Amino acid sequence: MRVERNGLKVATELAAFIEERALPGTGVAPAVFWEGLAGIVRDLAPKNRALLAKRDDLQAKIDAWHVAHRGRPHDHEAYKAFLSEIGYLLPEGPAFEIGTENTDPEIATVPGPQLVVPVTNARYALNAANARWGSLYDCLYGTDAMGSLPPKGGYEKGRGARVVARARVFLDEAFPIQGASHADVRRYHVREGVLLVDDMPLVQPEKFVGYRGNPKAPDAVLLCNHGLHVELVFDRAHFIGARDQAGLADVQMESAVSAIMDCEDSVACVDAEDKVEAYGNWLGLMKGDLQDTFEKGGRTMTRRLNPDRVYSAPDGSQISVKGRALMLVRNVGHLMTNPAILDAAGAEVFEGLMDAMVTVAIAMHDIGKTGGVRNSVKGSVYVVKPKMHGP
Repeated sequence: MRVERNGLKVATELAAFIEERALPGTGVAPAVFWEGLAGIVRDLAPKNRALLAKRDDLQAKIDAWHVAHRGRPHDHEAYKAFLSEIGYLLPEGPAFEIGTENTDPEIATVPGPQLVVPVTNARYALNAANARWGSLYDCLYGTDAMGSLPPKGGYEKGRGARVVARARVFLDEAFPIQGASHADVRRYHVREGVLLVDDMPLVQPEKFVGYRGNPKAPDAVLLCNHGLHVELVFDRAHFIGARDQAGLADVQMESAVSAIMDCEDSVACVDAEDKVEAYGNWLGLMKGDLQDTFEKGGRTMTRRLNPDRVYSAPDGSQISVKGRALMLVRNVGHLMTNPAILDAAGAEVFEGLMDAMVTVAIAMHDIGKTGGVRNSVKGSVYVVKPKMHGP
């Protein structure tokens, strides 16, 4: 079943999703949305088809060149000259600088891993969004980072001790103490805005960012190295903290600072039903209310977006650190079409045009936020447009 919107023939379930779920709260009226999408399809679909025709022409010439040179030794310079002749390679342009404004730190300044996850799987998407923070103890214990995999069965104390020792080496490297080692420390505390490890300050005291709890015996201490945060978690009731002379139960590290929520290669959205599933999860991520309930180990668990982490700064003010990766959305590339929407001539619209309009409209839920679970603190939307060639 389809409904007509500004000359577009839209699958009923997609139209209902956009008008009843995606747009309310964005300030965009359905009539404005459909008028805009119809205009984009009318203006850009012919250009899209022309680009694909050019790509086919280039590929045909490249195929013919390889057939003509079959069996010969590869001549790099001749091949490069050929690619330049047909316009596949173009001269390098002059030096330039981009002037993008309102760019979040995760894009502009903070170095860190980036994940890609199928947005159609709510649990995977939530895992990726929540992967900003991870346990160094868990990573060292559960992988071969120390040279071998963990033994099967329960917790092995010897391996656990090696994990703690290796974590202390990292702390000495990233946050050295004047005249001491983290391996020998019995107490972390804050006095007059300064982190003292036993009674010694850090070599670089500016790496201390904040703490949570009682300054004389904090529940957590926040440090920063190369723009990435590290949280020391103290809990003498925890089975790890109880064995640690300083009560250190874990070292939490800022890890995947950004994640691409993928509508393209890692998913297969072939019709309106699939697109609604993908767009629906993106909507939940942007509104901050996506959750997934599942069974694990005989227990029912519900996964949702992690909140931000709040600390007391050295000057006594309150600071907040992102609890989630900055989320980008990857649209389908310029090649694919999708039957979820047909144009005035009855042809499938290019899926990349549909994705651009719908995913950005959905992201307006995040742009309008002033608190709570926010994706972009700068009020920006990050769209990945894949598989493009040329300047």
